[in-house]
Amino acid sequence: MDPYITEWLNLAVRWMHMITGVAWIGASFYFVWLENNLNRQNPRDGLSGDLWAIHGGGIYHLEKYKLAPEKMPETLHWFKWEAYFTWITGMTLLFIVFYANADIYLVKPGSEFGASTTVMIGIASLVAGWFIYDLLCDSPLGKKPMLLGMALFAGLVFAAWALSLVFSGRGAYIHVGAIIGTIMVGNVFRVIMPGQRALVKAIEENREPDASLPAKALLRSRHNNYLTLPVLFIMISNHFPSTYGHEFNWAVLAGVSLLSVLVRHYFNTRHGSQKYAWTLPAAALGMICLAYVSAPSNSTPSADLHAHTESMPADPATLSPTMQVFVQVDTIIKARCTACHSQSPSHPAFAVAPAGVMLDTPEQIQREAMRIVAQSVDTTIMPLGNLTQMTQEERDVLGQWAKAGAAIQ
Repeated sequence: MDPYITEWLNLAVRWMHMITGVAWIGASFYFVWLENNLNRQNPRDGLSGDLWAIHGGGIYHLEKYKLAPEKMPETLHWFKWEAYFTWITGMTLLFIVFYANADIYLVKPGSEFGASTTVMIGIASLVAGWFIYDLLCDSPLGKKPMLLGMALFAGLVFAAWALSLVFSGRGAYIHVGAIIGTIMVGNVFRVIMPGQRALVKAIEENREPDASLPAKALLRSRHNNYLTLPVLFIMISNHFPSTYGHEFNWAVLAGVSLLSVLVRHYFNTRHGSQKYAWTLPAAALGMICLAYVSAPSNSTPSADLHAHTESMPADPATLSPTMQVFVQVDTIIKARCTACHSQSPSHPAFAVAPAGVMLDTPEQIQREAMRIVAQSVDTTIMPLGNLTQMTQEERDVLGQWAKAGAAIQ
């Protein structure tokens, strides 16, 4: 597909994903806040609590029934499409960015798996993630929220580690986010909405509602609430290569996610007391510690890089035509790209190579040929802002070299 069309398709779907995601997350945060702040002292018959609020110049009075009113109102507002369309647009974006360009963005450099196999692993991880989560929730463990939460966290950390062995750093992160997103929308589609429909149907048929279904829906809704901040981090993580590009990127993700849950727990409980106020400074200190321990080492270039530099001939004219072309490519890469895309970036904005892409050796350059073409030839978005002044002639050299087979010797 034409790169220009792909870029605008990416933008349109990403924009819809963000709009629906904000609506879903906003509703989730609001209703958890509402549940936590209900006045439950001496509620009116049939109510579990009520709440008075002021917003936008108006005063609101909200009441929550223990189960439901004796008669259903004519208009009942449901909250589901925000969740469904957030997941649909997210999956569409996953296909557009990662699956349609798996060789560039998804396959881990040097991986023994091809693009199609890697995509299948990605899809399988989403399906497996939901079923494992659902089985755990319905198991005896589901009656012990703390143990269930620990098991779920351990499962997601394991998924992050396993996926980092197969996918690029960005690919592993986005699939952990997609697993969490699938779990969240699965909760809405498979548990929360059926429970609410059963409640409404029981009222309409004038029979006693099953109290266990709303309770189960509330539990899954709280799971969604705690999972929100880790998902939001994953959504913005592609801007921060120090996280997904780290050698132990799965551990960095686990650390940030755990700190996010601590922050969310404080806001979920502060209505009752301030006994979890310690979680905020603890999370801040944790982020500082995480930044410190994950800082890149000031190591010298590898022996392979020294060998590559020393092996370059002084007189390119003595080389074969194929090797002469690669000498041109190597010269362009060194002049225009390795300030950022190196084992030791010299650009002050980057501590590690963006997207984990390093172009120090011929083998690395060859392995990233498709990505180089996509970013520097087809769309010309690299170098960023063309800070290193790559010319069109140089882009043409890179494109022709890749088209001819990306030979390095």
